[in-house]
Amino acid sequence: MGQVEFSIFSKSIKPKEISIKVVEVFKKHIKEISTVELIKGLKSNSVLAILRSDLQSLGFEVEKSKRQKDKIQRMCFGGINTQTTLKFEIDAYNYELKCRLEVEAARAWLGNAVYRDLVQSLILEDLDHLIIAVPLKYKYKSNGKNLISKDYEYAKKLIESVYSNSKFELPYDLTLIGY
Repeated sequence: MGQVEFSIFSKSIKPKEISIKVVEVFKKHIKEISTVELIKGLKSNSVLAILRSDLQSLGFEVEKSKRQKDKIQRMCFGGINTQTTLKFEIDAYNYELKCRLEVEAARAWLGNAVYRDLVQSLILEDLDHLIIAVPLKYKYKSNGKNLISKDYEYAKKLIESVYSNSKFELPYDLTLIGY
């Protein structure tokens, strides 16, 4: 059976209750979404669809589809004359807890989605906690060869480096989930 792993950043904080609850949602559905057990991993939208009702019960607004009316947009700081000019589309957001959730799949590591999530979250308004879910193993073909990218492992090393860097401090806590 598939597994779920998670890491909390910064390492000096206690896991947020919402993080533990989101990890439990992933565990509940691991047979359906496992990137280890399934021959080919699901697209992030498919994973989100499986998790949607449980995430909504935790207070998250969850993207329903890629149609414009079903997307969730969050404003960014800055703009011209204090008018926000930039918005980002995100997978899920809990307004009460100021918590963003991003569920990544194929583009998690090889497509730089983890980097994008980290940087976008720096400038989002009303964000105290970021949860990023990535495949434990992303299976793909290149030049006819079956390959595996260890997205969770790579993302964890990156995030550990960011949170241990003394040059700056991220303004949000982070939970990384591998599914």
